[in-house]
Parts: sequence; structure tokens; C-alpha cells
Amino acid sequence: MKALVVCLDGMTGVLLAGPAVRAVAAGADHVTLLCGPRGADAAALLPGVDEVLVWDAPWEGVRPPTVEEADVDGLLRRLRDAAYDTALVLPTSAHGPLPIALLLRMARVHRIGAEGADLPATLVDVGHPRLPARHDAEAGLDLAAALGFAPRAGDDGRPRVLPAPDTTGLTGNGPYVVLHPGAGTAERRWDAGRAAGTVALLADAGHRVVVTGGPDESELCRRVSGGVAVDLGGRTDLRTLTGVVRAADIVVAADSGPAHLAAATGTPTVSTCSPPARAERRGPYGVPSVQLGDPAELTPQDVLRAVQKLTKDGPA
Repeated sequence: MKALVVCLDGMTGVLLAGPAVRAVAAGADHVTLLCGPRGADAAALLPGVDEVLVWDAPWEGVRPPTVEEADVDGLLRRLRDAAYDTALVLPTSAHGPLPIALLLRMARVHRIGAEGADLPATLVDVGHPRLPARHDAEAGLDLAAALGFAPRAGDDGRPRVLPAPDTTGLTGNGPYVVLHPGAGTAERRWDAGRAAGTVALLADAGHRVVVTGGPDESELCRRVSGGVAVDLGGRTDLRTLTGVVRAADIVVAADSGPAHLAAATGTPTVSTCSPPARAERRGPYGVPSVQLGDPAELTPQDVLRAVQKLTKDGPA
């Protein structure tokens, strides 16, 4: 059986899709994950994925492409040529399943499942209403089960990633706390001064700190590190960052992606909080975590208290 899992969300959504992907892989001969460009690097880290198909949907993201730029005809050709037996459409943070379900039907996918009630049978063969108070990781497994895919025996249903590289050469020896101050949007990004104060406070409390960030965050990481922390700004791709967060005691992150990456490696997290309902649905899953408030109001003392709480409570 050839199966297609569709998750057009960003890094967070793709990582939370991992448990459902593994369930599909337990019952399929070949699994393709169709994702958007924002989730492609994370998709390559998921166990159970045989192939990653990247497509920039004209309804996803802050600046979606036009229909012409998206090359819908090209996507349809690739899907038809692959001849998928079944497709599992996981919800994104902003849009429902019908646009992609229509394309899947046009591509002659035989059986399509998606989350939702009263979905048109002409587009969706199995519509599964979301159960109350379900996290996205759990809801994905529910949908997979509705399509007939159950996890392998012993699978705990937590997000996971492929084994990470040893990054001791970057971080140095000994325990440490990761601080990731950057974010994909300005409103989530931590103020550099407050983040630097957090590094200093954590160091004063006896924690060795490693600051991480993407290539466009090198200057931010340099300012935040302040000569106190190990500065890895711009020095890690996503796979290498996986090794850095896996070996950390705790990861403190302004953005949801690094927090979920840490959770997928089993590392406790401290992260800034979306509205409570969203945090319950899309917060770090399966590890001890503390959700903090608005990053504009976040103080170094708030972060230190959260780190101390996780240190005291220990692993789940």
C-alpha cells in the first residue's frame, strides 16, 4: 500500500504529525509526506517517512504563492504518477482540509481521510470529528485510526525524530541549558536585552548556557550571549540543532518550532505561551514543560523560576 500523509503546516505542525506518520508507516509499504517549504527540514527528520514531497500551497503561509506560481498542474501530475492508495490530511493551524482534498481527488487518490464533521463524501471518504480536549499529536493518531492505521506495539505516541548527531564539539562538555531567543515573527521574538539578562541570571544560578539561532539571527545571538554563553547563532542546521537540544537539560525557546524539536528529543522545555486554548492544543507534547506569558512582558526572573521548576520536578 502506498500512503500519503499531508501536513502543509510549518515546523511545529510537521513535528506534531510524527506520531500519525509512524502509525501510517506501520500499515503501509511506502509513506510520502506532502508538506510545505516551512516544514520540509523537519519532515526529513521524522521516522517512518520514505519520501518528502514539498509543495507551496497558494493558501498557506504569510505570503502564499499565486495559483500559477504554485504549479497545481505539476502537483497533480506527480500525485497521479505515484498512484497513492490512501491519503491522510492533517489539519493546519489556519485552514481546513477541503482545498487539498479536492486536489487529492483530482489526482485519483483512492481513499482520503480528514479531520472534520459533515465533510462532503465527494471529497473525503473518512471524516473524523475532532474529540474534545485533544492535543494535535493525539488528534492525528485518532484520524489515522479512523483510516485503519494503528501504531506499532510499544509506540508511546509521542513526537520523535531520527537519531541526532553528537554535538559535543559545538557545545562543549558538561550539562547546559539552551536559550533560543529568535522567532519567525517579530511579536514572538524576545527582546535582546531581556534575553541577555536571562543568560546572565541563569549563569549566576550555576547553569551553563548555550544560545542558538538561525543564520539570520547571528547578531541577535551574539548580543544575547554577551560573552557569557556559548554562542551557536547561525552555526547549526536543523539536524545539528536536534543534537544540541537532545543533549540539553532544558530548552528555553521563544518560538514553537525549537520547543517542539526539543520535545521530540525528550528534552523538557520552557516556551512563551500562545492563548491558553492554543497552548493546550499545540504546546510541547510528551515532556515536562512550562508555558510562559507574552514575550513582551517576559522577565529573566520568570525564565529562571521556570527552569528551576523543571529542574526540581525532573523528568516525567
